[in-house]
Amino acid sequence: MEKAREVLVIGGNRYFGKRLIARLLAAGDRVTVLNRGSSPPPAAATHLIADRDDEDGLRTALGPRRFDVVVDQVCYTPRQAAVARRVFTGRTGRYVMTSTVEVYEYEDSADLVPETAVDPLTVPVDLELPWDQPEFRDAHYGEGKRQAEAVFAVGGDFSFTAVRVAHVLGGADDFTGRLAHYADRIRAGEPIAVPATDHPATYIHVEEIADFVAWTAGQDFTGPVNAASHGLLTTRELCAAITAHLPSGRTVLRTVEVGETSPLSFTRRYGMANSRAERLGFAFGDVRRWLPRAVAETLGKDN
Repeated sequence: MEKAREVLVIGGNRYFGKRLIARLLAAGDRVTVLNRGSSPPPAAATHLIADRDDEDGLRTALGPRRFDVVVDQVCYTPRQAAVARRVFTGRTGRYVMTSTVEVYEYEDSADLVPETAVDPLTVPVDLELPWDQPEFRDAHYGEGKRQAEAVFAVGGDFSFTAVRVAHVLGGADDFTGRLAHYADRIRAGEPIAVPATDHPATYIHVEEIADFVAWTAGQDFTGPVNAASHGLLTTRELCAAITAHLPSGRTVLRTVEVGETSPLSFTRRYGMANSRAERLGFAFGDVRRWLPRAVAETLGKDN
């Protein structure tokens, strides 16, 4: 019988983080959850309370603990990555950071974008930028994730991988409000702002990304890996799926040449290649097969 793994999850108190913790516990792992105390983990997990930005407090909360795997769900800046790297060097054999498709925000390819398009070893890091200011951090989300990856990737202190997550859909607890934005406008027949070209993007279901991160925790590959279902969706296709659940609603698309568009409308293609993950052994589903389910879950309707 294999020895149970010691796994630390940083964050994980909502959305696919909650599902990840449930999967790790079900697999027999001994799970410790570290957050600021805003939400307790399941009773079967150990709970540590600390602010990850407070290096001394983080060390105190961890004490002498060591882990087989750390899954970092809430690393948004290179400063946070630098603190984590100092604290966890020598404490873990593997570090998994959930990153984002937004690291590719400057790519505009007709082809699906592979991980090599953004090599964290070549990303400049600037720790002096105002990363502690929420407005700056939110406005530079992709850059913060790129630089965080870069901080972890340099050197060989531990095995590191960054899971670059596609746009996540599904679940009754979807806190983003993105599908709700479309549903509200479709119900009311109000215009939905889209760019002149309805560019497609890759997506992943909330249950599938939880499966993928849990699977990644048990692997030994390193470097960035894209996590996305097969297939791409346009805004028009998303709206059609929502309208199927709101038969009295009406989709009205309004073309915007300049300015803000709706939450899942993009001024360029936003497709990620998932071939690396599949070569490593993970099989993704097809976005068009699970989209009706995701819409039903988010809108609180039966499939």
